[in-house]
Amino acid sequence: MSELLELTAAQAAEGVRTGTVDPGELWTEYRERALADELNAFSWVSGEISPPEVERNAPLGGVPLAVKDLFCTEGIPSQAGSKILEGYRPPYTATAVERLTSAGAPLLGKTHQDEFAMGSSTENCAYGPVLNPWDRSRVPGGSSGGSAAAVASGAAPWAIGTDTGGSIRQPAALCGIVGLKPTYGAVSRYGMIAFASSLDQAGPLTRDVTDCALLFGAMVGQDPCDSTSLAFPEPVGLPTASDLRGVRLGVPEELSGEGIESGVLATFHATLDRARDLGAEIVDITLPHAPHALAAYYLIAPAEASANLARYDGVRYGLREPADDLLTMYTHTRSEGFGAEVKRRIMLGTYALSSGYYDAYYGKAQKVRTKIAEDFTAAWQVCDFMVSPTSPGAAFGLGDKTDDPWAMYLNDYCTVPVSLAGLPAISIPNGLADGLPTGFQIAGPAFSENRILDSARALEQAIGFDGSRARE
Repeated sequence: MSELLELTAAQAAEGVRTGTVDPGELWTEYRERALADELNAFSWVSGEISPPEVERNAPLGGVPLAVKDLFCTEGIPSQAGSKILEGYRPPYTATAVERLTSAGAPLLGKTHQDEFAMGSSTENCAYGPVLNPWDRSRVPGGSSGGSAAAVASGAAPWAIGTDTGGSIRQPAALCGIVGLKPTYGAVSRYGMIAFASSLDQAGPLTRDVTDCALLFGAMVGQDPCDSTSLAFPEPVGLPTASDLRGVRLGVPEELSGEGIESGVLATFHATLDRARDLGAEIVDITLPHAPHALAAYYLIAPAEASANLARYDGVRYGLREPADDLLTMYTHTRSEGFGAEVKRRIMLGTYALSSGYYDAYYGKAQKVRTKIAEDFTAAWQVCDFMVSPTSPGAAFGLGDKTDDPWAMYLNDYCTVPVSLAGLPAISIPNGLADGLPTGFQIAGPAFSENRILDSARALEQAIGFDGSRARE
């Protein structure tokens, strides 16, 4: 791998500003590496030989960007990993992507994902599974597995994905990179092909925490096209902390004990020891409703998906199966266009919303969601951040869990409670278990991203994780 591609995105951007890095050469090297993709990480790679013109002092410095397939990009295939949107080229670009390209990050390529972001392994992609760069017989996590694999393998300097129940943090953990799920509303959802509207949130996947802060800072802000977006209350700065003095890290027994693989627990406790060495206070907290989060999530998210995906009917855009009458056209289009996991969640969500079951299932799940949010509010009285393993296990083998949906859903056990509460959380690589990366999750109160990034950087520096093996 060339010295140029070994630079972090922040280093490359600074090099462009000072004239020591040629943006054209940077673009060419990354484009060639993306075109040579052997992980099935990319669904589309730019055909431009030279990068778009970028101001030398642009905040993101002309550093190329990979974008998850469910972000709309004008005139470029945006398929959400689904056959039902095969070849769809939107007439507009998602706000998050537009802000990043305007800040100087030209679009390098689109990345594969689980269909409509439904999955934890990127095996539910209609265009084949993505492979983990650490071990190509294993999954990269999901649903933003293509973005995570591209960054980890060095095929992209940084990328964006979406997180509904853990779809940025979990693949970041399994691929040995950094992934940030922002506060709900901090980044516009306009132009994101929806899965679950009250949960979906865009965020960065990067090689280190500094890159994460730099990319995130260009994404935030209120958007008149998205009524759920909010103005970020302060500028997003680059993290500078070198220690954790005065920081209280809360460890919930519910997310750090039973059900976590031994290798993951070992790296988690080793990271807690490093945090103590950096001056952090480790306190025990309780999130009593966290064990019910998965059950609540897999009622709420499919219910919202059943409504959002009703628009894919063969009438307005995407796949259209020929038929003699309208109802048959609807049925055949959806049957052929959607994959098994999407059909499963649509049926589950429709059932949960149906007359006679709404209060018993969907209504009760929303009450549990409120209780989970209240648990976190109580926790912030005794700690600054909640910490846990990001995923209960390291990357598992391709096909190992495809026939057992519940085993697959358990991959989100540690991330879903944070999503239901709408809170920000980051995953940083914190070691290896049997030669595979593990992740350390740091979650905080709403809009505490600056403090989370600071603490994450201090830990990152102390851990000194080396991800170069995945880029070989």
